[in-house]
Amino acid sequence: MTDQAALNERAALLRELHRPGHPLLLPNVWDAGSARVVAEAGYPAIATASAAIAQSLGYEDHHGAPAGEMFAAAGRVIRAVGLPVTVDAEGGYGLPARELVGRLAAIGAVGCNLEDTDHGAPGGGLRPAGEQAGFLAEVRAAAKDAGVDLVINARVDVFAAGGRGPEATAAAIERGRRYFEAGADCVYPILASAEEDVAALAAGLPGPVNILSLPNGPGLPRLAELGVARVSFGPQPYRWALASLKRGVERIAAMEDPRD
Repeated sequence: MTDQAALNERAALLRELHRPGHPLLLPNVWDAGSARVVAEAGYPAIATASAAIAQSLGYEDHHGAPAGEMFAAAGRVIRAVGLPVTVDAEGGYGLPARELVGRLAAIGAVGCNLEDTDHGAPGGGLRPAGEQAGFLAEVRAAAKDAGVDLVINARVDVFAAGGRGPEATAAAIERGRRYFEAGADCVYPILASAEEDVAALAAGLPGPVNILSLPNGPGLPRLAELGVARVSFGPQPYRWALASLKRGVERIAAMEDPRD
């Protein structure tokens, strides 16, 4: 079996793990060490978080870090574990679809997040849905041409842009439907937190839905009941790790035993 054939098997496994009602849980990682912790805990797949990786490298999220450094960090995650790894590729770093697919394949990624915030526009904002759908279709076509099976998680940033209520949910569903038609495998309406919004998204989208676990949102059992197929944790695990480090070093500074 060729290396690409083995990676395509991992991609097929990752896709199959998106099961509405029995969601794929992804505590997002940022380096080889955090990836090994998640893998050793028994998770069947690994996901990176762009915010966590960028901040660990000394940059801000949202294309604040050089693409080369972000891909290199994701590559170290992939080398550390023998599991399917999906990479948070933000908005694609302005790369043409073929180059983006090539760089993901070169590090062994079998999935990616692609968000519809326009990081090149002043102040950000959402890319037109048709433009983003066209880009996703180009990524799907480029992967097919290269013989690469890539699980595309299309992020919908309506809620991240401040949208709330039924109008925002309807807009997210409309975008999500277009992204599925363009070849996405899963749709990720990030920051959707109200139970009624999550329920409407899971019911209204014709494919797997990814939800970000939030302190003010439904718990994991309820997300499963609502038909969610994938649950992400974004940069929260990175923040948990830093909070634990902070507690430890503060105890050391106070001449206390950090092991207590």
